[in-house]
Amino acid sequence: PAPTYTLKSCLEQGLLNNYSLRIIRNEEQVSKNNATLGNAGYLPTLDLSAGYKGTIDNTETKARATGETTKDNGVFDQTLDAGINLNWTIFDGFNITANYQRLKELERQGETNTRIAIEDLIANIAAEYYNYVQQKIRLKNFRYAVSLSKERLRIVEERYHIGNFSRLDYQQAKVDFNADSAQYIKQQELLHSSRIQLNELMANNNVNQIIVIKDSTIDVHSDLLFDDLWNATLSTNASLLKADQNTVLAQLDYKKINSRNYPYLKLNTGYGYTFNKYDINANSRRGNLGFNAGVTVGFNIFDGNRRREKRNATLAFKNRRLERQELELALRSDLSNLWQAYRNNLQLLNLERQNLVTAKDNHDIAMDRYIQGDLSGFEVREAQKSLLDAEERILSAEYNTKLCEISLLQISGKITKYLEQ
Repeated sequence: PAPTYTLKSCLEQGLLNNYSLRIIRNEEQVSKNNATLGNAGYLPTLDLSAGYKGTIDNTETKARATGETTKDNGVFDQTLDAGINLNWTIFDGFNITANYQRLKELERQGETNTRIAIEDLIANIAAEYYNYVQQKIRLKNFRYAVSLSKERLRIVEERYHIGNFSRLDYQQAKVDFNADSAQYIKQQELLHSSRIQLNELMANNNVNQIIVIKDSTIDVHSDLLFDDLWNATLSTNASLLKADQNTVLAQLDYKKINSRNYPYLKLNTGYGYTFNKYDINANSRRGNLGFNAGVTVGFNIFDGNRRREKRNATLAFKNRRLERQELELALRSDLSNLWQAYRNNLQLLNLERQNLVTAKDNHDIAMDRYIQGDLSGFEVREAQKSLLDAEERILSAEYNTKLCEISLLQISGKITKYLEQ
C-alpha cells in the first residue's frame, strides 16, 4: 500500500535523506575536523628520519713533512645516521592564536550553513507539500466540473431527442463537457509533477512512488504578529548570524596581518646517532650519539606587502559590516512585503469564502431553472464557471497565504515549528 504522509513525516524523511543536506552536513564535519590546535599551529612537529650515504673516491695525499705522495683508488667511505627532531613555534606575534580563533569561527559558520540548508529544505518541502494538497483539491474541483457538465449534457441529450432543445444546445453542451474533461486530464499531469517533486525533496529513490497525503485542506494560520516576527529575525535569523561571523573572520584576518609586527620565537631540538665507516682513514669507524637543541628569535623588518595588506584587510572588515547592515535592511524589506501580502491574502480569503457561498446558491438556482427550461445553456455555463472560479480563487488565496506564512517563519528563524506539528 502507498505510504501516508503528514507534513511532519515528509520533513523528517527529507531532513534524514536529502542529498544536498547530507553534503552540507559533511562540509560542516570538515570544518569541525579542521578546528584543532594542531591545525592552528599550536603544537610542535616531530620527525623521525634515517639516511645512508656512501662515496667511492680516488684520492691523492701529499705529506707535508716528507713530501711523499700517496694515491688510493676506489676509496669507499660510508655514513649512516638516524634521529628524531622536534620543531616548535612558541610565539609568532599572535598569528597562531588568530589562526585557532579563525578555525573555531569557521566551525561555527559550518553549523550556520547547515542550519540555513535545513531551513531552506523545510521551507521547500512545506511549500511543495501544500502545493500537492492544492493540486489535489484542484483536481477534485475539476472532477466536480466534469460531473456538472456531464449532467448538463445528459439533460440536453434527452431533451434534444424529444425536440425540446436544439442541436446547437446539444453541441455546445458537448463542447463544454469535452473542455472540462481536457482540463481534468491536464490537472492530473500537474498533480503527478508535484508528487515527483515532493518525492525528490524527500530523496525517495522511486520518484514515481504513489503517496497519500493526510491533509485534504490547506490549514492557514492567521495569528502571526509582525513585531514578534521582526524581533525574532534580529535575534535568530541564520543569514544575519552568518554575516556576523563573516565580520569576525575579517577581524581575525586583520589580526593575522598585524602579527607580523611582533618577533617570533622558535625552538628546535633533536636526538640522533651518526655512524661513519672509513676505508683508509686512521680510524676505521666512528659513532656519535647525542642531543642537540637551538632557539631562533627573529623579527621581520620589511616585506613590502604589509601596509597594503593591512589597508585591504581594514576595507574588507568595513565591507563585512556594510554587508551585514545591508542584509538587515533587505530582511526588513522582505518581511514587510511578505507581511503585507500575508494580510491581504487573509482578507481575500475571507471575501472569497463569502463569494463561494453565493456562487453555489446561484449555480443551484440556475440548474433548477435550466431543468425547468427557463434558462439557456449559456447562462447555466456562466453560473457553473462562476462557481469554479470562486473555488479556484479560494484555493489560490489559501495557498498564497500559506506561502507567505512559510516565508515569514523562515526569515524569522521559526520555520522549524512545522516539525512540532
